[in-house]
Amino acid sequence: MKKPLMLLAASAGTLIAGSAHAQSSVQLYGLMDLSVPTYQSHANANGDHVIGMGLGGEPWFSGSRWGLKGAEDIGAGSKIIFRLESEFVVANGQMEDPGQIFDRDAWVGIENDTFGKFTAGFQNTIARDASTIYGDPYGSARLTTEEGGWTNSNNFKQMIFYAASATGTRYTNGLAWKKLFSNGIFASAGYAFGNSTSFGSNSNYQAALGYNGGPFNVSSFYSHANRVGFTNQSFSVGGNYTFGILRTNAGYFRYLGNQGSLGQRQDNAWTVSLKLAPKGAFDYELGYQQMRVKNAAYNADGDIPNANIGAFDPTSGLHNGYKETLYGSVFYHFSKRTEVYLAGDYMRLHGGYTVGSTFGATNQVELTAGVRTRF
Repeated sequence: MKKPLMLLAASAGTLIAGSAHAQSSVQLYGLMDLSVPTYQSHANANGDHVIGMGLGGEPWFSGSRWGLKGAEDIGAGSKIIFRLESEFVVANGQMEDPGQIFDRDAWVGIENDTFGKFTAGFQNTIARDASTIYGDPYGSARLTTEEGGWTNSNNFKQMIFYAASATGTRYTNGLAWKKLFSNGIFASAGYAFGNSTSFGSNSNYQAALGYNGGPFNVSSFYSHANRVGFTNQSFSVGGNYTFGILRTNAGYFRYLGNQGSLGQRQDNAWTVSLKLAPKGAFDYELGYQQMRVKNAAYNADGDIPNANIGAFDPTSGLHNGYKETLYGSVFYHFSKRTEVYLAGDYMRLHGGYTVGSTFGATNQVELTAGVRTRF
């Protein structure tokens, strides 16, 4: 029997093992994002501002992370795949979620040329991945079977919760299937077990359909989440179009949240954004989003809860209002791995729409500079 051949490729952070019949690989990878300095207005109940490193320590765009991913070819066009990914905070060196080592990914699956990609474990919701192409201008313009995501901790992140499950923007105890067909059609489906004696309690199912059409790409999803006995439904449609060096993005979200005796919360939200990427090291992004709520109960803190996962106070009454956010950024890329950026946003609240980060104020400004590098 032939002995396996082991090759360590240190420059790529990859360990590759092979034999006469199979090829396997394990890769160490990561990303570090540090925002400094960061300015935020109305940062306490007195209306004072704060200047620091990140927004509460959090980077502006991407949660810093490290991970391991691997694949083993098992023949017949199939391979076993896995990913373990953990998030940390560069500003203080702490885990993003204390007590949860792999708080971004912990899944195993199989990928087949004909049948697509099946994964099981802790992973992105398929609605989150499907809406990445229009959620903001920072992700991939094309639908893929890889996980995607939106920006991190700024004031235009909250729209991502319309694509969430009962456990957040990642499935706990989740199953996912994704397939990108040769004609450009993309299809996916996901289900998360509630791990409860009551079948369906705290569970989630989603489906997504899209199309990669070259300069234009479109996507849509439907989500049904059962959280602590209440039904949450959302659907979305959007896409992008690239005109030479300019990419345009637009999307719409509809959310219906059961609030028991208070009736149904109804949200309408939409987003538009642009990315200008001329030849050279610079690119520029500009976006606007609006989130409208109708008949929404506050949470225990007197704020509008995030869609799908937010607990509401049944004694708070019902509220109408909307939140709008304008944001922009400039990137300078030293290489494919490392870049620096300037970014900012302006958020304004109307009617009964309140968020905890403004401490009762109806507007907030956030500004930052930062550096991001990958390994």
